[in-house]
Amino acid sequence: MASTLVLPIVASILPKGYTPPVASSSRLSPPHPTGHRILLPVGHAHLDHLRLAVHHAHDFNSFDAHTATEREAKAKLLADEGAAEDDLGVGDEEESAETLTLDPKEWKKQDHYAVLGLSKFRYLATPEQIKIAHRKKVLKHHPDKKASSAPTPESILGLNTNDDAFFKCIQKAHEVLTNPEKRRQFDSVDPEFLDAEEDLAGITASDFKTKKLDFFKTFRPIFALYARFSRTQPVPGLGALDASKVEVEGFYDFWYNFDSWRSFEWLDKEVNEGSDSRDDKRYTEKKNKSERARRKKEDTAKLRGLVDLCLSLDPRIKLIKQQEKEAREAKKLAAQPGKPAKKTKAQEEEEKKKAAEEAKAKEEAEKAEREAAKKAKAAAANAAKKARRQARTAEDETA
Repeated sequence: MASTLVLPIVASILPKGYTPPVASSSRLSPPHPTGHRILLPVGHAHLDHLRLAVHHAHDFNSFDAHTATEREAKAKLLADEGAAEDDLGVGDEEESAETLTLDPKEWKKQDHYAVLGLSKFRYLATPEQIKIAHRKKVLKHHPDKKASSAPTPESILGLNTNDDAFFKCIQKAHEVLTNPEKRRQFDSVDPEFLDAEEDLAGITASDFKTKKLDFFKTFRPIFALYARFSRTQPVPGLGALDASKVEVEGFYDFWYNFDSWRSFEWLDKEVNEGSDSRDDKRYTEKKNKSERARRKKEDTAKLRGLVDLCLSLDPRIKLIKQQEKEAREAKKLAAQPGKPAKKTKAQEEEEKKKAAEEAKAKEEAEKAEREAAKKAKAAAANAAKKARRQARTAEDETA
């Protein structure tokens, strides 16, 4: 049975200068139209209340212990070596035999995205994805872990026997891709981009006639390929056949004034090892600077050539010029009310087509009339011949 506990609390005496508070003049909000307010049992507090009541019988000690256990389990799942988050297969690409035998001394020639298993992401890979991929590769290829593991078929066949070498490649790839400046230099000469760029070099205007290439399907991926180098984002797309004049002009204006961040420092030649000569360093730096300028100029000219080719083959340019010509003629005729309106090219073609159809129909009608007259003449000749034959037969019988 509950007992009553009396506490010996004595209220203090009010001070002499005490004045009671003034009653508030504020009012409560008007009642709900239905006469009562609806409280919805939702939220974390309500869920905790249900857990406390249903699973722990209002025992706060049991509830606190259960909450602490859940918190520890969640922290363990979210640990670095855990796989709680769905990383969509980042860094799970299998290494090829060629990749596993890379020489770390030739790190500038290696595909850093392939080393980290980011071939499908490449320049679109986020810093978080690079971090995840690097962690996976380190856990898989760390020399200490490889030394303690059992021999694999690959190691028996002679593949990946130098784990230290590939691990150094992994570390170098991570160093390059986590440095914005070095990653920009590498992305400028990305091996995958260079292969695609080489395939585009052979496209000519004659290919569109001989191979019957589709204009939009051919040029849309080309400009999407170069859009990665634009300092201005987003990059306007090629559009479709029904694009307006403003859209078409905006597209070509953007690409003729293309502001590219692409550079070629990654291809610089290194100073000879062991050389402390300042003259050698100055000569190498001067040579590299000259080569970078040359490559940049060639890259700009190559892109300008593609834009020129696209402009010369764009079917929308012909339509825009035709529309502008018709608009000028209509405006000119509007200024001369007495002069009959000049027909448009479409109207002229329609009239020519109609006249040709009428001439063809007339020719067919005349041909049918000639055939009918010929048949009537032949029928009349046959009738006259038959009448003469009958007359001679009658005379013979009379004689």
